[in-house]
Amino acid sequence: MSGTSLDGVDAALIQTDGTRIFRHGPALTIPYTPELRARLRHILDKAPQLAPSDPALLSAEHELTEVHAVAVQQLRQMAPDMPTDLIGFHGQTILHQLGRTWQIGNAIALSSATNLPVIHDFRTADVQAGGEGAPLAPLYHAALLHGQPRPVAILNIGGVANLTLLTSKGEILACDTGPGNALLDDWTFRHTGVPYDKDGQLARNGKVDEPILKQLVAHPFFSKPAPKSLDRLSFHTALQDIAALSPADGAATLVAFTAETIARTPLPEQPQAWFVCGGGRHNSAIMEALTQQLAGEVFPAETLGWNGDALEAECFGFLAVRSLYGLPLSLPSTTGVPAPQQGGRLSYGGITPWKARAVLNTKVQYNIG
Repeated sequence: MSGTSLDGVDAALIQTDGTRIFRHGPALTIPYTPELRARLRHILDKAPQLAPSDPALLSAEHELTEVHAVAVQQLRQMAPDMPTDLIGFHGQTILHQLGRTWQIGNAIALSSATNLPVIHDFRTADVQAGGEGAPLAPLYHAALLHGQPRPVAILNIGGVANLTLLTSKGEILACDTGPGNALLDDWTFRHTGVPYDKDGQLARNGKVDEPILKQLVAHPFFSKPAPKSLDRLSFHTALQDIAALSPADGAATLVAFTAETIARTPLPEQPQAWFVCGGGRHNSAIMEALTQQLAGEVFPAETLGWNGDALEAECFGFLAVRSLYGLPLSLPSTTGVPAPQQGGRLSYGGITPWKARAVLNTKVQYNIG
């Protein structure tokens, strides 16, 4: 998984049948180089106007695919007792808005480099069927939370924040809630040259500008019912709204923006417990703000023995197996799609025929390279 924070590639091994989780294997992160991160950040700004054949885009796609291949190879070396059958390759989202979702990454090249089949393009089918295409983690979250008292929520704070709520009636509800780390990362980098606010140090030295915060949370997105989703740049004009603030006050206001919009998310019932994953849980200013804003108890994902940095990568391994078996990846209550929706495509390159035949005995679409 390479998420909207643009910090690098997370990879994880999981043993699953797409319904149950039998084993969590090792996980790792390979950070993007500053150069690649800058190139991807530039592509985000230009994505609505870019053609798929744009040379700069293809160059960045090639490089990030190579990073993914290295991640897979290193991960397999870490767990020789877990034979790897399949890769779930999310790719790097560069656009998610106006009924369009676009993830870059060359699945056939990744398959060739690793000699493994690759499931990718997880979101397109949902969007084409009328769904939001995000969030896609809820079915994995529901599997993780099996047996936990309800109502209970998983909150993922990446570049964008999203939640999954398991209700007391057994429903799985989900949506993007608003900005996660993306605005704070961009603000911190602009003022300090550091790509993120480590442990919330900048924000904890500032004061929230309440009039600006009130203006930010008045956006109509925050009163819309779930399901709903966002692009990384959906609220990027907030950086203009806080431009006159000091670096610390701007950071504090952005932390409050993230926490308050999570708390304002319209839900049918409030969770008794929130388990937080993603990079945001490492920011003590965000975690403190969540503790103050949310009615239920707030815990890092590690409280349940999970690796909160690996859950999204594990999720796309889980979804890859669901795709292979023709199981839904999204529900009306998670993305707004009219009916439970399958998704994903299978690509392979350089794989021996017997392995290809075994994998292709499925319902998924596939590309051969």
